[in-house]
Amino acid sequence: MQASQDISRLIEIMAALRNPETGCPWDIVQTYETIKPYTIEEAYEVADAIERKDMDDLCDELGDLLLQVVFHARIAEEAGEFAFGDVVEAVTKKMIRRHPHVFARSDADTPEAVKLQWDAIKKQEKRDRAERRANRGITEDFKAGYLGGIQRSQPALTEALKLQEHAARVGFDWSEAEPILDKIEEEIAELREAMKAGKPHAVADELGDLIFALVNIGRHVGADPENALRGTNTKFRRRFSHIETSLHAAGETLEAATLERMEDLWQSAKAIERELA
Repeated sequence: MQASQDISRLIEIMAALRNPETGCPWDIVQTYETIKPYTIEEAYEVADAIERKDMDDLCDELGDLLLQVVFHARIAEEAGEFAFGDVVEAVTKKMIRRHPHVFARSDADTPEAVKLQWDAIKKQEKRDRAERRANRGITEDFKAGYLGGIQRSQPALTEALKLQEHAARVGFDWSEAEPILDKIEEEIAELREAMKAGKPHAVADELGDLIFALVNIGRHVGADPENALRGTNTKFRRRFSHIETSLHAAGETLEAATLERMEDLWQSAKAIERELA
């Protein structure tokens, strides 16, 4: 099979990979749930390539993201739900419907008028979506209600921050930061109890509560949790790189180094940072 610029070739490749008899053993057993993390990861890698202004990487990462779309569509097609063509048709319908000032007769000739028109169209789409969900027997709708406009598809830290901000607008919020520290201590205690009880689901639940409380304290002290964590990630990379290069310079390896040895080098990296600060 040869490479091609035609999307149909990519669809054919995915069908071949998912063939139960001749396909790839890994691809065959995948589900929406198992490839979801890869879909999210690919979207982040696209964003990273854009931030680095690396057009070669951007082209490659966009291809990887497109592959994820084709992968999900193939799984849906096998289940008799929809196919890739339906995905394309749905988004083209949506773009045409939301831009009547471009593709149909409309009086919206200013940015403000377009915004009003867009909001009205989306409200109708929400009503249509609710009707379709009801017909399919789906009763829980996270897009309904006061918090319905907050997308669940964004990073969990960002979603938590948005949920708290919206709740705060109607008075559901701490009046100051200090009591949140007590809440964090409470969540830590509950996490300890769950760990002691050896209940994985409870541990995950309490860990989520703790992280949610940490996001809340960040919001109250003016420290964006996503940016704060990114800063810590960068710091961890820098310090771990110091461990790696120091071991290499001494003729040692990461795999052979003891935890105590790596901890000493970690503290050395922190000392260097303090000197440079």
